[in-house]
Amino acid sequence: MSPRKREIAIQTRAKEEVQDITAQVNEAIGALGVQEGFVLLFCPHTTAALTVNEAADPDVREDFRRAFSQMVPNISFYHEEGNSPAHVRAALLGPSLLLPVEGGRLALGTWQGVYFCEFDGPRRRQVWVYALVEGKAAQS
Repeated sequence: MSPRKREIAIQTRAKEEVQDITAQVNEAIGALGVQEGFVLLFCPHTTAALTVNEAADPDVREDFRRAFSQMVPNISFYHEEGNSPAHVRAALLGPSLLLPVEGGRLALGTWQGVYFCEFDGPRRRQVWVYALVEGKAAQS
């Protein structure tokens, strides 16, 4: 499989925020010219993460934020930059997703979307999209 890469620029507006980036990922897939295969999404930040979950109800994003705040409160951490909870929260979700592509778009369940989870914003962030297709990568 041959990887090809596109970058998605993300501007977060709050300390903690969950953004639906499904449309941006599909745009990157289109730019890569991939019709069938997989994409690897990678978040190159230690205080942000990626996940797939319900995208139909915007309350799910707030539920994520509130749940993570309770699961990983700002206790006395050894790491003294003040963003230790952000590191732990990001580690719980992880920096990458491997997702199928069919017909030039993400092959997700009816209610699913791709979320970028910010735990130490606001910041300028990025997600790298690598297309994995059999044989030669599509020409862009």
